[in-house]
Amino acid sequence: MNDFKGLRVYALARALAAQIYAQVGEWRYLDQRTLGTQLIRSGDSVGANIAEASGRWHHADQRRLLLIARGSLKETEHWILVAQERGLMDSRAHESIAEIARMLNGLIRRKTHP
Repeated sequence: MNDFKGLRVYALARALAAQIYAQVGEWRYLDQRTLGTQLIRSGDSVGANIAEASGRWHHADQRRLLLIARGSLKETEHWILVAQERGLMDSRAHESIAEIARMLNGLIRRKTHP
């Protein structure tokens, strides 16, 4: 896991964050400043924590950061659901979340039993 840039889960997390950023940019000012800011921050946090985990030496540190990434992913899913309820995003907005979660779970398992 030394080179996070080669991880598929990292690429998917970055793609999700880019998709979120592009969509939030099209929202009204109030929606951008309230819901949009929360959504962008949580979405960006997923990839950032995967990257940070790759720079840690000990498996326990890596695992902790991957767990934080998974938590940020769930927060992102929450904000997407809120955005959908408010008519700001369509129902496909969170299609990649399940795949990202599955891959993160695999990395977490590997760090639990190295």
